[in-house]
Amino acid sequence: MRLIIDIATGVMVTSLAQPSLDSLYRAHGRWLIDWLAVRARCHANASDLAQETFCRIAEQSALRLHSHPRRYLATVARRLLIDDVRRKASERAFLDAYTLLMGSAEQPGPDRVTEAVQELCAVGELLGQLPVRVRSAFLMSRLDGLTYAQIAAELGVSASMVKQYIARAFLHCYVAAYGDPD
Repeated sequence: MRLIIDIATGVMVTSLAQPSLDSLYRAHGRWLIDWLAVRARCHANASDLAQETFCRIAEQSALRLHSHPRRYLATVARRLLIDDVRRKASERAFLDAYTLLMGSAEQPGPDRVTEAVQELCAVGELLGQLPVRVRSAFLMSRLDGLTYAQIAAELGVSASMVKQYIARAFLHCYVAAYGDPD
């Protein structure tokens, strides 16, 4: 048990979660790194993901003690590994598109790549909030360059409905960027 001073309130609190997290790390940290190394195929990346796993667990308001701690650690780590794979795929897609548009003479720096991936993830999350038909119509229009009539035929709706879908998607994006237009 540790005594900690809560910075926000100045009150001393007792922390029971930290010793449990310490013991969880000591008992299973090496196993988690080895488990991740097999899946990530990179020991350094596995160490980073293991550290992030324990950080995510530490961020929880109360450490949940599980009867199968390795299964719990593997679940949290697997989700982080999936996020890492998605981020790397987004980075590759950005670099490929950048090279296609700008040529290979000038490559963006790591900061620009990270910024672009964060922006792509934010756009993906924003579009993910839309209903399926609205999102599909918007993407077919903006990415595939289809006309409203082509989209209508694809979705089995009228062209005026496609127009409403796309207007709804634009409004959703506008509200996310600038707030409600009231």
